[in-house]
Amino acid sequence: MTYKAPIKDMLFNLQHLADLEQVAQLPGFEDAGLETAQAVLEECAKLNEDVIAPLNWEGDKYPSSFHDGKVTTTPGFKQAFKQYAEGGWQGLQHPTDFGGQGLPKTIGAACGEILNSANLSFALCPLLTDGAIEALLTAGTDEQKALYLPKMISGQWTGTMNLTEPQAGSDLSLVRTRAEPLPDGTYKIFGTKIYITYGEHDMAENIVHLVLARVSGAPEGVKGISLFIVPKFMVQADGSIGARNDVHCVSIEHKMGIKASPTAVLQYGDHGGAIGYLVGQENRGLEYMFIMMNAARYAVGVQGIAVAERAYQKAVQYARDRVQSRPVDGSLNTAAPIIHHPDVKRMLMTMRALTEGCRAMASIAASAFDAAHNHPDAETRQQNQAFYEFMVPLVKGYSTEMSLEVTSLGVQVHGGMGFIEETGAAQYYRDAKILTIYEGTTAIQANDLVGRKTARDGGQGAKALSQQIETTEADLAVSGSAHALAMLKRLKAAREAFISSVDFIAGQAKSDPNAIYAGSVNYLMLAGNLMAGWQMARALLVAERELAAGNDTAFMQAKITTARFYADHILTRVPGLRDAIVEGAPGVTEMALESF
Repeated sequence: MTYKAPIKDMLFNLQHLADLEQVAQLPGFEDAGLETAQAVLEECAKLNEDVIAPLNWEGDKYPSSFHDGKVTTTPGFKQAFKQYAEGGWQGLQHPTDFGGQGLPKTIGAACGEILNSANLSFALCPLLTDGAIEALLTAGTDEQKALYLPKMISGQWTGTMNLTEPQAGSDLSLVRTRAEPLPDGTYKIFGTKIYITYGEHDMAENIVHLVLARVSGAPEGVKGISLFIVPKFMVQADGSIGARNDVHCVSIEHKMGIKASPTAVLQYGDHGGAIGYLVGQENRGLEYMFIMMNAARYAVGVQGIAVAERAYQKAVQYARDRVQSRPVDGSLNTAAPIIHHPDVKRMLMTMRALTEGCRAMASIAASAFDAAHNHPDAETRQQNQAFYEFMVPLVKGYSTEMSLEVTSLGVQVHGGMGFIEETGAAQYYRDAKILTIYEGTTAIQANDLVGRKTARDGGQGAKALSQQIETTEADLAVSGSAHALAMLKRLKAAREAFISSVDFIAGQAKSDPNAIYAGSVNYLMLAGNLMAGWQMARALLVAERELAAGNDTAFMQAKITTARFYADHILTRVPGLRDAIVEGAPGVTEMALESF
């Protein structure tokens, strides 16, 4: 099954929801309007559809392998990565000062979706490199930036993030990797890191590991963690590669999905100590690593949208081809393709509406990121930053949970054939599962949303968002069409359920934290559903206007129908989630531990 990038839907979002023309008014983005976006997306689609997508199934059958300390990636990956790097794709949204193309995240995120749809395992290498680049741009010295960034941005070198250890998963206060200062200002690093994505591979000349470690004598807990650059090969002052550093891959994991992506166990300092270079100041490592994690969290949300899109396309193709039973309405008197059956349509529409809703939500979040970093007005930057920060756990948490539902439905559409590996439907389901786990599980995203993004300011930021949604409700009322009024009814009910949940969280945050955290994932799912639904409501209004003007009638009609489906079948889940959040804590918290 071939993959086709959904460029038309992406451009619709960029133009009408993310307001790319406004982004193109920002300093530094003057050349990044719609015309540029279309050209970039079409070029991106070409490489991914022709070169990278065909390797996806190959990677599942012939995963990366480990032998004598070396990792060999899936046949074809190395050549594809070379083409990816030579095309300048790694540097798409990184600064021109270091050889990047300096495009806004609004365009970069759409390209990220295309890459991840084509091949989730392959895309993880550039994704982690992007995060490492972000961290160095923020906290690296001028010398470090000059030494590492041009080669990372060109794709000659790749990057990793090394947080997790056998005893320190989500709780980074337990990190034990140690760093011993040397007289020349460098450090020797000793320890074991696990789950290191592309921690060892054969696609690039060098790998720049960013490693969390404790300097001897540092405070206990998260306050005593520092961040270090530990390159696989030492880098000379002129940028050339020198001797091998004392960091070695000792094994790679055997995984349920993303099998072509080598997940390495790295050992630092077995032969006297790996040389590391401090990034920023001692004991501020976690702060810098959060920059990587926030970039990666958004990117993982995009991975969820990407794998959902791929599963949807495959399911539609199968539903068109698979002949089974006569249509229930008697419109054909012979067996017909299953796409005629109402329940198959329901499954396909669920897949489509969830994917499009999350894509739109991610698109407006990227636009806010661009304004937060590039707008000349400080207050506008601050407002956009607050909006983006609220959206990150939703893009990550809701989009990845959504991808599990969509890829599971993809298997279901295939029926018994979906359970057979050869059809390929199961690969998307298996690949999607990790997305709800790595870069912070859904519960961790939900805790962030409850604690940092809702309770901390007494729900004020959440209520400001609610006011923006009310504006869209007013526009739906003005439209007055049957679809707009149906959307209005559902959106209003969902927004009111959101406000009720926000009030509960803000009111109970100090007095009964167990009650609010018992409902935290439900709150994340409610908020994500609402924000995606809000974007579908905005899309519906745009599509109605475009349809009235006679523009691209088939696409606009489909957009209206998809938005209507989202309203009636997906936004309707929200009031039930509110009830679970506000009234459901006793059922979670009161069971005696010994009764489990």
